[in-house]
Amino acid sequence: MTNQELIINNLLKIKQSVKSNKPLIHYITNPISINDCANVMLAVGAKPIMAEHPLEVAEITAAAKSLGVNLGNITDNRMKSMLISGKTAFEKKIPQVIDLVGVGCSKLRLDYAKEYILECHPNVIKGNMSEIKAICGMKSNSKGIDVGVCDIVREENVDESIEMLRTLSLRTGAVIAVTGVVDMITNGTDTYLITNGCEMLSTVTGTGCMVTSLIASYISSGNILEGTLLAIVLMGICGELSQHAKGTGSFRMELIDHMFSISDRMIMKKIRYRLK
Repeated sequence: MTNQELIINNLLKIKQSVKSNKPLIHYITNPISINDCANVMLAVGAKPIMAEHPLEVAEITAAAKSLGVNLGNITDNRMKSMLISGKTAFEKKIPQVIDLVGVGCSKLRLDYAKEYILECHPNVIKGNMSEIKAICGMKSNSKGIDVGVCDIVREENVDESIEMLRTLSLRTGAVIAVTGVVDMITNGTDTYLITNGCEMLSTVTGTGCMVTSLIASYISSGNILEGTLLAIVLMGICGELSQHAKGTGSFRMELIDHMFSISDRMIMKKIRYRLK
């Protein structure tokens, strides 16, 4: 079996494990995308719970198989709850992912994200390249919550970008996941560049949040790097399969339908990545 075949086989095992075991996933996210995130998790077999009251989240997280936190549309209560849950997950050795939504455009979010990473030690840190540059203390050219044009990964800056991500991974002990035209994932040693996806994914709100819900679902298996890889690959492939929908509304529905129905054979056929 080749190295690529071994990796794909591991991804399919993680996919089947979540579908069979139906892990409880605690995801604290924003009200803009919360319904779609819950439905995406259900589509792949996970069981979502979106609790965010500060007085119950420690108990909820302790009962879950993984935790996801999302900085989109933050509030005082949500910020308090995410820290409580993050600390609980770290203490209980429950896998967790943080989505750095908007840290490139808000000092409040950036300072909070740094505090969260320092105190909660998430297993996965996810964002676009502008958000990752901000967390690294570099100049970020974010356009609101979107990546800035100057920060987009291109062939001429890919090696420099990989080095930055590897450094952040080694410093935090987390897998770093960067979404964009080319998705990048690293654990500081192995780095995956994924080219699955389509333009339509950027026309529907919350697809990035849905990726985080998938990451939370698949890292519940305990396989952090390949669980993250599977989540990002799956979103990209399902986007490709849905992109011929007549509009953004039907695209959104088809995206979730493909999450539910996609076969192992289709993943094997469509997956596009290279290991650096």
